[in-house]
Amino acid sequence: MQLALESISKKAGAEDWLHAMSLAPQPGAVTVLLGATQAGKTSLLRIMAGLDAPTQGRVMVDGVDVTGVPVRKRNVSMVYQQFINYPSLKVADNIASPLKLRGEKNIMDRVREIAAKLRIEPFLDRLPAELSGGQQQRVALARALAKRAPLMLLDEPLVNLDYKLREELRDELTQLFETGESTVIYATTEPGEALLLGGYTAVLDAGELLQYGPTAEVFHAPKSLRVARAFSDPPMNLIPAEAASIGVKLDAGPQLSIPLPAAASKALMIGVRAGSLRVRARDGDVALPGRVELAEISGSDTFVHVETPVGEVVAQLTGVHDFALGAGITLYLSPAQAYVFDAQGDLLVAPERAGGR
Repeated sequence: MQLALESISKKAGAEDWLHAMSLAPQPGAVTVLLGATQAGKTSLLRIMAGLDAPTQGRVMVDGVDVTGVPVRKRNVSMVYQQFINYPSLKVADNIASPLKLRGEKNIMDRVREIAAKLRIEPFLDRLPAELSGGQQQRVALARALAKRAPLMLLDEPLVNLDYKLREELRDELTQLFETGESTVIYATTEPGEALLLGGYTAVLDAGELLQYGPTAEVFHAPKSLRVARAFSDPPMNLIPAEAASIGVKLDAGPQLSIPLPAAASKALMIGVRAGSLRVRARDGDVALPGRVELAEISGSDTFVHVETPVGEVVAQLTGVHDFALGAGITLYLSPAQAYVFDAQGDLLVAPERAGGR
């Protein structure tokens, strides 16, 4: 199924919820809508579903204008942040409900197949209230998957689950989406979730569509500072700089040997992902000496905040490290891993990727 949004926008009174945008998600693949809270993700999903109509523009499905066609007349599945199940129906009947409405045959075979994939088969005879939150969300997901709708919309479906459950369900969904049965649109605020789901990513900010493309491409070559900020967790380190004879000179800091386009502006901004900073030097690295302001362990990584001559930067170090507050530390950066943005925030230089870009 080919969904296409043509110059759609959405207003609420005088407020712009969505600025004019066009988007044609890749059919049969996963497209992640990535952006902070109030970036416009839910508004966009509601228009795709037929729950809301755009203020301007058209919604096309396989070349047919469905703008204003209500959701009940579209073959769409939707899963929300809050799991929604029929409380008086057992799990099996919850999953089967859209299939019964369509009068399908062999319904229980399909129910058991999906329940097995989502590991809720032992609970088919229970009521939703007898299940944990994670199990109830699996039921909601199973009902959406059982429908085999050509368009599946998921609005931050894992956000209210604990970390371990999110990891488990994310892995399971990634495998289920690989069948290509549906065009999947998945909204999230988490850059890491977009990377794990793969496919394609549309970056939204304040109601604007900033960039759309294969997820790895958008991550490695964000077209602007706004995209880089949205697609970095922890946030990308941003360091004011200027064009210099050998490339780039950081404000109050060293020079980086980075070839710049001939038309590069004098004022620049260097972007450095937290995972690109190291505490051990390699050939060609530039040193950033400083003092530890904060060190925190998250999972198997250590995040250390360091005050340096170019400002505070955050390094994401693999493993558990012990840093005393106020202690001296030197971080190292390879110029080849730095992004360069111009005075308008547009990307000038992105790091080379292994195997070419």
